[in-house]
Amino acid sequence: MRSIWKGSIAFGLVNVPVKVYTATEDHDIRFHQVHAKDGGRIKYDRVCQVCGKSVQYSDIDKAYTSPDGEQVVLTDADFSKLPAAEKHEIPVLEFVPSDQIDPVLFDKSYYLEPDSATPKAYQLLAATLDRIDKTALVHFTLRQKTRLAALRVREGVLVLQTLLWPDEVRAVEFPSLDDAPAPRPQELKMAETLVESMSGDFDPSEYTDEYQIELQKLLDEAIASGTGKVEPAAETAPAEEADAEVVDLVAALQRSLESSGRREAAPEKKPAKKTAKKAAKKAAPRKAATSKSTASKTATRKGA
Repeated sequence: MRSIWKGSIAFGLVNVPVKVYTATEDHDIRFHQVHAKDGGRIKYDRVCQVCGKSVQYSDIDKAYTSPDGEQVVLTDADFSKLPAAEKHEIPVLEFVPSDQIDPVLFDKSYYLEPDSATPKAYQLLAATLDRIDKTALVHFTLRQKTRLAALRVREGVLVLQTLLWPDEVRAVEFPSLDDAPAPRPQELKMAETLVESMSGDFDPSEYTDEYQIELQKLLDEAIASGTGKVEPAAETAPAEEADAEVVDLVAALQRSLESSGRREAAPEKKPAKKTAKKAAKKAAPRKAATSKSTASKTATRKGA
C-alpha cells in the first residue's frame, strides 16, 4: 500500500504522527468502451464549447454556477486560500459511545500507520480506544474537503472512518408507511422463529461475490477460445415467476421455515379446560346410552 496523506492526530497535548492509507479496494472487473462495429477503443476529448478546441487537463479550472445562472471560476490558488486546505492535523473533538453513531453516516475507511521512529503515543491512543469502548470524533481535511470522521481500533491498528455530514443524509419520508397496518402477533411470532432459525455468527469469509466469479469465468473462456467473444449460451426455459404479492403472510413464513430445515406448526387455539365434575356428568349419559343400545341389540337377537 502507498500512503495518500500524512498528518498528525492531536490528542490533547499529545501529538501522534501518522500516514493515511486507503483501507478498502474495489475488486470489480473494469471495462472500457469500444466501437461495436470494429472493436476500436472509444476516447474522450475535452473540447471547449466556446473556441471548439481540445483543452489539456492542466489548463482546466473549476467553475460554480449559481441557481440564477451566474458562473464563478476558481483556480488552484483560490482553493489554497481556504484555511482548511493547509492543515495536516487530525484534532480529536470528543469521545462518544460507539452505539450512538448511526451506521448510515459511515463513508470511507482509512488505515493509520505511525509515522515516527518511536510509536509509543500511537500505541497508547490505540490501547486507550480499545479499552474504553468509545469512538473518537475527529476533524481533518483530505483532498481539499473538510471531513468529520470516527477514529477507532481494528486489530491493533487505528482506523479513520469518514462520516457524512447530517445534511448529507436524506430525511426518511415515505407516506406509504403512514397508514400501514401493524403486524399481527401470529406473524411476529413466525417471523421471530424464522430469524432464530437463520441466526449465526458473522464470518465475512463465508460470503463470495458470485457475480464477479462467474464474470471472470466468462472472460477466461472467451480468451481461451481465441475469438475474443463469448460463445452464445443455450436457451433455457424461463423460470416460473412467483406471485407479486403474498396473500397469506403466515403461510409464506411457514414455507420459509420448512425450506430452512425447521418446521414450526402454526399456533393452534387451546381447548377450554373442563373440571372433573363436568366431565363426569357428560360422560355418564353417553355410558347409559351405550348400555341401552347394547341391551336392545341383545333382545333382538333372542327374539330372532
